[in-house]
Amino acid sequence: MQDFIIYKGLLAIIIFAITLVVAMYSTYAERKVAAFLQDRVGPDRAGPFGILQPLADGVKMFMKEELIPSVSNKTLFIIGPGISMLTACMTGTVIPWGPALTIGDKIYSLQLTNLNIGILYLFGVISLGVYGIMIGGWASNNKFSLLGAIRASSQMISYEVAMGLSIIALVMTTGTLSLGEIAAQQTGWHWNILVQPLGCLIFIICAFAETNRAPFDLPECETELVGGYHTEYSSMKLGFFLFAEYINMFISSAVISTFYFGGYNMPFIGRFVHDPNALAILGVVFMFAKVFFFIFFFMWVRWTIPRFRYDQLMNLGWKILIPISILNLVLTGVFGMRHEIMNYFSSL
Repeated sequence: MQDFIIYKGLLAIIIFAITLVVAMYSTYAERKVAAFLQDRVGPDRAGPFGILQPLADGVKMFMKEELIPSVSNKTLFIIGPGISMLTACMTGTVIPWGPALTIGDKIYSLQLTNLNIGILYLFGVISLGVYGIMIGGWASNNKFSLLGAIRASSQMISYEVAMGLSIIALVMTTGTLSLGEIAAQQTGWHWNILVQPLGCLIFIICAFAETNRAPFDLPECETELVGGYHTEYSSMKLGFFLFAEYINMFISSAVISTFYFGGYNMPFIGRFVHDPNALAILGVVFMFAKVFFFIFFFMWVRWTIPRFRYDQLMNLGWKILIPISILNLVLTGVFGMRHEIMNYFSSL
């Protein structure tokens, strides 16, 4: 029991540290990707190839003067970014980062907690994240911040409906709410994108909207709202809001990889590698390779597609994505029933 607690505590620290490091260097990667797409150099002063730029940005955030508007609700003003950061960090606990390791006669899972309702936990925590944005925008007592917070809340509520319907179709296909079981089912080429391509597309689009990434970055639209919900924030409170966005992008990439692209599984690798621990290590490598690809995809889309107007954003969510996700749900049920009927008659 003591070894189990120590291992889980160590795994939690490692996951937390990796999450922060990936989010920190995502800021560097975003600037480099943007520079490449725009034929520029990007940050190249702090360290070789600008590799120390995230550290310099972090020091800058800590050293900046901290300003709290005199007309704001000071308590909620401080709580807002804390909620966003906390909920962002909580989501990584149910993601399976690789197969289990075998050390001696003990098996150590690379998933912090394998909840049998992992999807419900994930959606519950994600839905709480909007409270940080809403509280921060309202507590600032600034009209631009309030408009940004209202946009964020309405946007997340709108796109959570379509995302939830796409996940219901996935649950109907896999028969489980556990992320660990969903990942374990996708051995070989049994990836869920092959049976749920439409659901995967809907989920990815909704993930962009849930993380407030372009072209869905209306809550912090600089051309209209100065900075949106974090207009009045400075120092590390602003850093928490910005950092939470990159953590959410990292976790969203991990969830997309787990739900639809096999998670830590890679086809054919079992034919060449037979040691379970070597397979576990390779599984972690494959998982993070998929995650980094989707992080790049998030950045690529940001610097390629222009921002939607707000009416276009709402029309896409309510008039297009929700009807398509309902159609996907119906098709999943019809094909599932057809498969059950065929199995029944074949057993006669």
